[in-house]
Amino acid sequence: MTRKTLLITGASSGIGAATARLAATDHDLALHYNANVQGVKDTTEACRAAGARVAILQADLGDPENVAPLFEAFDAEFDRLDGLVNNAGIVDAAARATEFTPARVARMVAINLTSPILVAGGAVRRMKSGAAIVNVSSAAVRFGSPGQYADYAATKGGLEVFSKGLAQELAPEGIRVTAVRPGIIATPIHGKGGQADRVDRLGPTVPMGRAGTAEEVARAILWLLSDHAGYVTDTVLDVSGGR
Repeated sequence: MTRKTLLITGASSGIGAATARLAATDHDLALHYNANVQGVKDTTEACRAAGARVAILQADLGDPENVAPLFEAFDAEFDRLDGLVNNAGIVDAAARATEFTPARVARMVAINLTSPILVAGGAVRRMKSGAAIVNVSSAAVRFGSPGQYADYAATKGGLEVFSKGLAQELAPEGIRVTAVRPGIIATPIHGKGGQADRVDRLGPTVPMGRAGTAEEVARAILWLLSDHAGYVTDTVLDVSGGR
């Protein structure tokens, strides 16, 4: 059986890295990262040990102009693309909207919305019927993250609207587009937002009584990418423990 090729953005840690490690048994992988060199090296080593062919693609998606070179690097390694996990994203320090600066909002939009839209477009140009895209959103879309990350929530809301439009656009071509909404998940992103204790504080408030793991989100993503979800498109799957 021919191994499928999967591109994962933001694959050096968290949900992206967990998805890569789980996918490595039956996918070849293009792993994108920005600055976490050790993280992508560790992920690559684990994936190669599981039998995957792996290409490492570096790009700062804070500048959407870097999307085109990202795909040039992809094309130098692979001649097919069967799946995309549009996972790269950021938060910033918790703040009220009155404290947001143009630079903060511009960076948030570039990384969480503009570049994922362009990455999806680049992926589709390399896809055929049977391929699939999963965009990684957030349960923040349902809550709005007031007083903390309302700008982050807004970008993820935009990504969900884009997912819907793209799913409808591509359904006649046999390419499926879905999204996942992780809730409180134990990943390094909380520390990057200045709240390293956020999982410990909020995990017990989730109806299931705990935070989720990156692996639990990754398994949902891989199901959505798989042929088992062959009649699933234009939908958002909550992976949030009931929150």
